[in-house]
Amino acid sequence: TQVEEGAISLWNWAVTKHMGSVVNDEQRAKLRFVACRLVCLCEGSDPLEGTIRRQILMSMKTGKGWIDIGKADLADGFLEIAMSSIEKLYAKLLKGSDGEADTDVHKADVEKNLFKVLSYQAESAVAQGDFQKAVMCVQRCKDMLMKLPKETCYLSILCYNFGVETYEWKRYEQSSFWLSQSYDIGKMDMKYCVGKEMQAKVLRLLATTYFEWDCNLYLDKALKAISLANQENLHPAGFFLKVKILLKSGASDEDINSAVAEFLHHEMSLDFCLNTAKLLLEHGRESVGFDFLKSVPERFESSPDLGKITLLHIEFLLHNKRELLAKQKVEEIIIGHYTGKQLLPEALNRLHIILWDRAAKHYEAKSYSEALHWYSYSVSFYTPGQIDQNLAKLQRNMASCYLHLKQVDKAKEAVKEAERCDPNSIFTKFSVYKIAVMEKDTDKAVEAVIEMGKLAEKPSQHEDKLRVDENTGTNLLSLAAQIALENEQQVVAIKALEYLSEHLQDCQQLFAALKCLVRLMLSKVMAENEEKSVSYVLNNTFSAAHKRLAESFTEEKFTGDMRIFEAHWFRKVAWNLAVQFGDCPEKMRDFFLLSFKLSQFCPSDKAVLIAQKTCLLMAAAVDLEMGRQEVTPSEQTELLTQALQHLQACKEIWKVLKLTGDFVKDPTDTLLLLYEFEARSKLNDPKLYNLMESVWEQPQIEVKTLEIIASLAMESPARYPVLCKKALKSALNLHRKQTVIDAVKFSKCLHSLINLSLPTGLTDLDACVLQEVWDYFEDALSVVNSTDAYPEMEILWLMTRAWNTGIFQYTVGKYKEAEQWCGLGMRFLNHLGSLKKSYE
Repeated sequence: TQVEEGAISLWNWAVTKHMGSVVNDEQRAKLRFVACRLVCLCEGSDPLEGTIRRQILMSMKTGKGWIDIGKADLADGFLEIAMSSIEKLYAKLLKGSDGEADTDVHKADVEKNLFKVLSYQAESAVAQGDFQKAVMCVQRCKDMLMKLPKETCYLSILCYNFGVETYEWKRYEQSSFWLSQSYDIGKMDMKYCVGKEMQAKVLRLLATTYFEWDCNLYLDKALKAISLANQENLHPAGFFLKVKILLKSGASDEDINSAVAEFLHHEMSLDFCLNTAKLLLEHGRESVGFDFLKSVPERFESSPDLGKITLLHIEFLLHNKRELLAKQKVEEIIIGHYTGKQLLPEALNRLHIILWDRAAKHYEAKSYSEALHWYSYSVSFYTPGQIDQNLAKLQRNMASCYLHLKQVDKAKEAVKEAERCDPNSIFTKFSVYKIAVMEKDTDKAVEAVIEMGKLAEKPSQHEDKLRVDENTGTNLLSLAAQIALENEQQVVAIKALEYLSEHLQDCQQLFAALKCLVRLMLSKVMAENEEKSVSYVLNNTFSAAHKRLAESFTEEKFTGDMRIFEAHWFRKVAWNLAVQFGDCPEKMRDFFLLSFKLSQFCPSDKAVLIAQKTCLLMAAAVDLEMGRQEVTPSEQTELLTQALQHLQACKEIWKVLKLTGDFVKDPTDTLLLLYEFEARSKLNDPKLYNLMESVWEQPQIEVKTLEIIASLAMESPARYPVLCKKALKSALNLHRKQTVIDAVKFSKCLHSLINLSLPTGLTDLDACVLQEVWDYFEDALSVVNSTDAYPEMEILWLMTRAWNTGIFQYTVGKYKEAEQWCGLGMRFLNHLGSLKKSYE
């Protein structure tokens, strides 16, 4: 009992809270579900009549609740419970009834509930696609209408709803059944029928269903249904549908004329008449359609929308290629415009669209005179001096026609008028540009391109939305460049491509523009050798290419292979430019660096790695060369630091490259060493000594490399005498190890070493230094004794240095040392040739 009371309270609470919008439909369905299940569980073996009635009510409403929220499968169980409870109640009523009157009342009451449950079961079956069950339930309901006539309207509308649902699901056979049932049920009881308007609505949908199902097969049924609908209730939709069916079935003009004639006897709106005429004309029934159009103005003579009829007439005359008649109609409207019969603004706008569309078709067909004719019609509706953006567009379009007809003066007049109406339009500037190019006015063309470029950055909000998309600026600049190239005006084309490359978003288009720009600029450089042009190519075009290649791509059309292809193209061109500008070190370096940067977007195969290594080596070499020129200390420091950075990157690439093959004869290691030594020595970099430690350990170092290191060690601003001497000593040792000593090279190396160790004019020399130098002289004597190839001037120089060293020792009272050094000098005397007598 407590559970049952709680369940009933829950049920009542759900009802009251739903009315107050506290719970939604789904929540209420769930609450009813719980309450109903609890009440059913509390049912005894012989429930009271009131308990059974309550159970019927709760089960029905719970089932209906699930149907209403689209969960019909959950409803079936509760509807079965309701049906079972109805049977129990009926049996109980028969058993306990004393009088015949009471029995009839109870029966009627039970039958109402039974009718409802059956209708709910039909709803559930339709929702679940069980057509047979739904038909069975509705048939039972239909059989009960004799006893329940008031439910006629309800059942008719229920079947109509079933017809609508199945029509929307395109189950035309089921839909036609339900709609037929709805119509038949609606006729069963005139007192409780749904009314003629509803019956006509049912029949119109039934006709539509037959029409869409198979118009040829069910033509008679569709026509019969729509004829009945129009008899039940006159409605424009019914007339319109009848004409549609007749047209689809291929009925004769006579039959269609007969159907259309029905319209003339009833009040129809202008729009409805226009739609009917449009339908006839679209189906190729010009004769019927134009006759009908002619009859319409008489019925709507006072309507302000009368112009719509004429416009439709013009459209279909044009559609049927009856252009002369269409022109007559347009001229009639123009005359009416200036005699007080103006079109409404909306209709006038529509007319302009029709005129422009016809002009555009002639323009595309290259019938420029005819296009001008239609544009002039449109101009007729504007007053002189009127400022209107549409008029500006008209004048621009007319200017294009005049240009094609080579009527430049008329084109200029039209453009001038466009400038008056809309001076800040990119389209107007483009028209100015086209005329300037045609007249070979380079300055004016360039000026127009510059203005177009500026306008492309801030697109006008008032441009023609029918013709303009978000890429308008780039499209026009691209066209401008094309026109300039076709007319051999490179300067103008370059300026157009310059702006174009700044605004293009499409990668393929951008790289095409950049490559075109590079080629143009290169031809200009070759022809005129313009420094400014070179700077432009360097600073803008290649930089733009690098920037776009560096971006992460989201464009599906621009694939990874395309990216690599473009990178290769630009890096190769940059390389060629670097080679071409060998007489301009700074530009050569910058192009080599650009080539390197662009190559980083290419796969790192052997060829690309070699190119990268060479680019960086060349850039470092140029920086070092520029650092040797007359530059300020700060400039020199910057150049040397840059060179070191290039060398460091080059080293990393060289490490990878050496893994790919044999590079025994490749001089890269030597160049890297010499370039780094020069940069670090002139920067006074402490890391120089670490660098040289690895050099001394190399077994295969060449003599020439050591001699260059020695020279660089003392080249200003570098001064590293210790490193210089060490390099020279190593070089001298290598000379000695040769099977046949190259006396000339040996003499030069020894000369440099003695000069470094024995500065001229010094008298106070350390004994160990003198001993070291003495050994060098002894080395020289041994070589001189062994070959006749020792240069005579070098022997003379050695003799003189040794003698003078002795004289310096003599002047400071070191007579023994003086005698030794002077004697050393005299040992060289015997090896002099023609000069011997002069010094003897």
